[in-house]
Amino acid sequence: MKHAVNLLLLTLFILSLAACTRTITRMPADSADALVVVPGEELDLNDDLDFAALDLAIDRSVAYYEGPGRNSVYRMADKLIGAKQMMESLTAFRKIIKSDAGIEEKKNQIRQEFDIYRAAGDGEHGGVLFTGYYEPLLDGSLTPSEKYRYPLYKTPPELVTQAISKNKTKVSWMKNGESVPYYTRREIDVDGVLKGRGLELIWVSDPAELFSLHIQGSGKIRLEDGKIITVSNAQNNGWPYRTMPTSLLDEIRREKGNTSYASVKSWLRSKNDQERNQSLSYYDRYIFFRLVDKDPIGSLGQPVTPDRSIATDPDYFPQGALAFIRLRKPVFDAEGNISQRVAFSRFVLNQDKGSAIKGPGRVDLFCGFGSNAQSTAGTLKEKGELYFLIKK
Repeated sequence: MKHAVNLLLLTLFILSLAACTRTITRMPADSADALVVVPGEELDLNDDLDFAALDLAIDRSVAYYEGPGRNSVYRMADKLIGAKQMMESLTAFRKIIKSDAGIEEKKNQIRQEFDIYRAAGDGEHGGVLFTGYYEPLLDGSLTPSEKYRYPLYKTPPELVTQAISKNKTKVSWMKNGESVPYYTRREIDVDGVLKGRGLELIWVSDPAELFSLHIQGSGKIRLEDGKIITVSNAQNNGWPYRTMPTSLLDEIRREKGNTSYASVKSWLRSKNDQERNQSLSYYDRYIFFRLVDKDPIGSLGQPVTPDRSIATDPDYFPQGALAFIRLRKPVFDAEGNISQRVAFSRFVLNQDKGSAIKGPGRVDLFCGFGSNAQSTAGTLKEKGELYFLIKK
């Protein structure tokens, strides 16, 4: 009996050492069912874009696996896949797509050399719901004025971030000796609790675009001298994300005809400050920003790549991984109206997450910067298919 106890203690000790050197992504108990191996022959691996941006996106995932993600291990169906194998998968895939082989031969090589996992999705009929996000463009100034009077704030120094699990954190602050939730959007924007503390990063002219920036998480700001700078999500106030209430969506739809990003912003601009604040105060969650280089930063700490980066729930899908998507996208006429929706497919990298992107049945596609990106992201809401590829 004593020998058995010693053996058990030794085993637990060895396992504890292993846990110190490898980080296993913690997932819900049912996450093993989120991915199912499928025959490669089921997929026609067509890609609707050129490979230059794909190559850049691969570089960014490789940098993650070589850096902060180097010790990560991901559960995919009944297997555990380490960062080294994830990186080898990207290297092997890049070698195939850069070879001199014909398109059909490249597709066959991928099918032969890779295991393909399909996301089961959720809901009664399965499937994955795709939406889009983009970088808005705002006009701003480094100094406040009558025109530029809506601030973006830096992260307040009193915010405390506590890791709950690998993919979840709790944000709070100490008040009267207690850890409590931070100020809400109303307290910050209406009551002005942060004014005069030197936390203003920049001021912008359009509160509707500023709200869009809070939802998208990053964007570009054009200064008065024409210089364009990029800002990205640095932290949030710890309050949960809330979807737009049905009553408000119905009101916007009645007044503007639809609920695209453009229509929501137009509706917000039609309101005075008091009316707008009344509507926006429903969203307790608030984003604090930082200046970054040209491209916005995703959850891997790497820039996201337009049309090649997706956001998913890291509790279910491996961060940085090579993926393949199939769905429909909108096509616009000269007036910017949707003329049709066409089927497409492409390879992407799983490089971001979002507060609204929860569960195994949600994907957000990064559509990039500019009016076309806004139109696509603002009207993309399609059921589609999501696959992940891992080298055999």
